[in-house]
Amino acid sequence: MVRQAIAFMAVILLALPTMAEDSKPRVELSGSIDDESLQKEMPANRVIVSQKAWEKLAKAWGITDAPKIDFTKEILIVGTWRGSQFDLMPVIQNGDLMVGTRGTKDLRPGFRWKVQTLSREGIKSVLGMELPKE
Repeated sequence: MVRQAIAFMAVILLALPTMAEDSKPRVELSGSIDDESLQKEMPANRVIVSQKAWEKLAKAWGITDAPKIDFTKEILIVGTWRGSQFDLMPVIQNGDLMVGTRGTKDLRPGFRWKVQTLSREGIKSVLGMELPKE
């Protein structure tokens, strides 16, 4: 676990120039859910690329008035955390997207979630796998 955290931080430090920091997300949503079993609804690759998948997650997590997203121009990145606060940290390196999280260590019941838009431009894959179609 410690090695994974160190490796992730090394990737972050190496990729600082390619982190998606130059533009503020158009959509930023967050919340807290008491039922920890719903955390499994988050996409394994932390990315949503279709309105259908977005509506499914919004329904599962009780996100009301989920905004429409133009998935031809943007994707959604998703993260969860057991502590009280956290940040999503998207890194794009050579067209490959990795979405990390960083947050407080004050574990609480349930989980916190965040969903943010990210420009699709230049993203060809997620975690080394082709960007999903659905």
